[in-house]
Amino acid sequence: MIMNYVTQIRTKVGIHAMKKSSNIFDGSYKSIYQGNGLDFENLREYIPGDSIRDIDWKASSRSGKVLVKRYIAEKKHNIMVVYDTGRRMTGHTKGMQVKRELTRDIGGVLSFLAAQNGDSVGAIYNHNSMIKYFQLKTGLSNVEMILTKYDKEKFDDYDADIEKSLEYIIRNIRRRMIIFIVTDAYGIRSISDNMLKKLAFGHDVFVISVGDAGMTEGVAYDVKTGAYIPKYISGNKKLMAMESKLRQSIDEENSKKLIKYKIGTVEIHSEEEVVAKVIELLGGHKKCQ
Repeated sequence: MIMNYVTQIRTKVGIHAMKKSSNIFDGSYKSIYQGNGLDFENLREYIPGDSIRDIDWKASSRSGKVLVKRYIAEKKHNIMVVYDTGRRMTGHTKGMQVKRELTRDIGGVLSFLAAQNGDSVGAIYNHNSMIKYFQLKTGLSNVEMILTKYDKEKFDDYDADIEKSLEYIIRNIRRRMIIFIVTDAYGIRSISDNMLKKLAFGHDVFVISVGDAGMTEGVAYDVKTGAYIPKYISGNKKLMAMESKLRQSIDEENSKKLIKYKIGTVEIHSEEEVVAKVIELLGGHKKCQ
């Protein structure tokens, strides 16, 4: 069980880095409230709890949906973290960190920064074909609950499909969101162009790739057997060259796909990189505004 996990995240982020990240977080997402490819730049769909006085009845009549006026002063965001699961996440990074633990830490930093900013945070992941969805809520206790639930899951007995989590978002969540997908290179590869197109149309989307250890690092891990590949196999130069070529091909394929839909991305290999890479990701998005 994670004890005081949010406190641990706060310590990892550090006060200076937290302020820097929070400032970027607060100002990076102007596009999501100014059209982002949608018809009504200053309007959004009604959400339970909105004031009836904010409803634009004429626009609602034209669109067939209940639309409310969005005011410039409204700065709060809906942050959705999509976690990958399954056998692949039981493998290791180049820094010999378990991928699921690094995935949890990445989601923890993002969620903590959002909660500190007063934003609503939600999460979703696919556990053995069952969707686990945590509704958008404010507060650090919500973040700690999500991280604790994810940390308790067992991933070693099934192969996950992250696109099912994304399908759930498209079908069931109407709020516009800032979506962070935390997966690996093979997870990115498995997401279809059509799905990315749908997500990018209505939301700001970011992909954080958890780096894999491989034969070139001498720590090749077989997720199906749960054991390291023997040195006489992982050290074979021919096999290393083949693996390196395959990885390069996948990385190039993923890069083209994400660029096509203007989706920001970074790759993270260790716990120590998380804060700096999150700042890089958000800062890069801000520069593109």
